[in-house]
Amino acid sequence: MPLRNTTRSWGAVSKSLHWLIVLLIIGQWGIAQYAEDLPLLAKGPPLNLHKSIGMTILALAVIRLVWRLVNPVPSLQGLAKNWECRLAHFSHVMLYALLMAMPLTGWMMSSARNFPVSWFGQFQFPDLVSPSRTLYQRMNDLHETLFAVLVIVALLHVAGALKHHFFDRNEVLRRMLPFGGIK
Repeated sequence: MPLRNTTRSWGAVSKSLHWLIVLLIIGQWGIAQYAEDLPLLAKGPPLNLHKSIGMTILALAVIRLVWRLVNPVPSLQGLAKNWECRLAHFSHVMLYALLMAMPLTGWMMSSARNFPVSWFGQFQFPDLVSPSRTLYQRMNDLHETLFAVLVIVALLHVAGALKHHFFDRNEVLRRMLPFGGIK
């Protein structure tokens, strides 16, 4: 499998970034669910892990966007109707925006609560905002809302891929699968 994308298929770098981010997001949800039920004093370690992974997702999303901008994007020509192409483009824009907005709102939320954000204890990120309970609550609400929107957009993205695979019987899904697929 080539590293770079072609006009027909996603390359190894795009596929790896795609699936790594998917796994990290699923892990983020699990960590958040676990931490939610913990007593306040026990929340620190899982939330620090959640923040570190969130910042990793932010970095990977930026890398993925840059990679996408400097590589060809596999064409949907002949595989999808015009409205499907527009919807696919819109969903990709939304996913990239959400992959960046989620960690940024989490970072602002931590800053507003005066809790530092570090990357696996290796270094600390600067605070984005001054401490503020009101801003913390707004960012918390926004973070949760953005996650709900991310789930909806991701499910629509998956539904589209499955529609192409099972109903249209084309290569749209296969060309993003991590192993095998279209060359």
